[in-house]
Amino acid sequence: MAEEKVLHMSSGPHVRSRLKTSSVMLGVIISLMPATIIGIWNFGPSALGTVLASVVAAVLTEYLFDRIVHKENTVKDGSAVVTGILLALVLPNGTPLYIPIIGAVFAILVVKCFFGGLGKNFMNPALAARCFLLISFGTQMTRYEIDGVSSATPLANLAAGGNESLLNMFLGRTNGVIGCSILGLLIGGIFLWAIGGITWQIPVSVLASFTLFMAIFGGHGLSPVYLLQQICGGGVVMAAFFMATDPVTSPVAGRGQLIYGCLVGILSGLFRVYGSSADSVSYAVIISNLFTPLIDMMPAPKPYAYRKRHAAEDAGQKKPFRFPKPALILCVITLIAGLLLSTVYGMTKAQIALKQEEEKTASYKEVLPDADKFSTGSDLKSKVAALDGKTYGTSFGKVTIDGAVEGKNSSGDTVGYVIAVTSGDGFNGDISLSVGILTDGTVNGISFTTLNETAGMGMKAEEPAFKDQFAGKNVDSFVLNKQGGSTEDNQIDSISGASITSGAVVNAVNAAVDFYRNQIAK
Repeated sequence: MAEEKVLHMSSGPHVRSRLKTSSVMLGVIISLMPATIIGIWNFGPSALGTVLASVVAAVLTEYLFDRIVHKENTVKDGSAVVTGILLALVLPNGTPLYIPIIGAVFAILVVKCFFGGLGKNFMNPALAARCFLLISFGTQMTRYEIDGVSSATPLANLAAGGNESLLNMFLGRTNGVIGCSILGLLIGGIFLWAIGGITWQIPVSVLASFTLFMAIFGGHGLSPVYLLQQICGGGVVMAAFFMATDPVTSPVAGRGQLIYGCLVGILSGLFRVYGSSADSVSYAVIISNLFTPLIDMMPAPKPYAYRKRHAAEDAGQKKPFRFPKPALILCVITLIAGLLLSTVYGMTKAQIALKQEEEKTASYKEVLPDADKFSTGSDLKSKVAALDGKTYGTSFGKVTIDGAVEGKNSSGDTVGYVIAVTSGDGFNGDISLSVGILTDGTVNGISFTTLNETAGMGMKAEEPAFKDQFAGKNVDSFVLNKQGGSTEDNQIDSISGASITSGAVVNAVNAAVDFYRNQIAK
């Protein structure tokens, strides 16, 4: 029998042409070169070392696995090289070389090989590895450096009230991951689309849905600069052209790809606006990957216009409805779990509230030690209630005023006020603190009630070396000094490698000072 008449059965990704998987992967590798070259040009030899370490580890892992399990050598198809490059491009510059090596081994061995190899992984290997590294090596994965100097990413700087050049973000000249050049990504993405490596549905739907979500919920309306900054930062373009379009983990049909792309875009926007994760887009793609089988079922076309008919339909009757048994079982399990959780919550609610109140009172005493009694009068309550729990002002990031109390000494004289504030811009979640302010407007001290930042970095905010910088200062507002060595009263030295946390705290204190001066002191 002639070779061209032999019927081959294999797992996806399927290419309905004479192209081979190796040819497709070669196209992807070429499309990734602009972003890779620009990244190496901007960040230097350290970026090149990261790329090489990631690619070599990925290829070697797949080769050794094939040898150990006596499988045909699949390294030649080029998919391991693609995974290695993609992983390197989503890593920060300057990460120790063991980070890309461990990540590449996890991507190839756990996410790809353990599930059967190319075409059988249920999520994007490179992004799965990035999420794994974020969880396992949070400190190293969130230290962004240029020329050995740590600083915040553009989005973190914008969230903290700073400013970023849109041109620098587009060219990749800002701090971030190695593949942050939007120019390089667009060149590669358009090339990949031109050669048929991807379709237009996923990139367009991801970018369009993300932009629409940010326009509605981002807080800046249809501001072109704001929307372009959000698109150019945080890996949205990388995800739209290279991560979400992975043929193994994305839907097959065009309509399904549109639904899938919108899901990625909306989740990315949702996590960015309301979440606190360091990498909202990666998690958005990973979660959307899990919905791919379901999405593939929704708009699936009838094969060759044939649809299997039910016996009842042949008899002219309505097809009986069958409730899917797995869905019923899952529903029952969810209801039982929810009932148990609500019961436990009801039993511990009072104790939790009491503990929280004790911690709050202790924080009041810490920042206003001369006060013997704390009270909240109707005037203070009304001032806080008028804010309706919404973001306070426009210059403090996602900060809310949670409460205000008046501190009096044993003689009944007011010694100051304590303003409870929460910043939603922390690296690992909300940061809540109490700010003690004397009657003359001097900040007497700050005390944290919620701080869940990275150990050894953001958690240093509760150490005296950082938080005591605010004490005894009577200024209109504080300014974060990322370079250190502050000499002015209004300057606060940033925690090394934790500028996001530092900026969130400075904004929270500034909001408390502003609230005191404009709402209480007047």
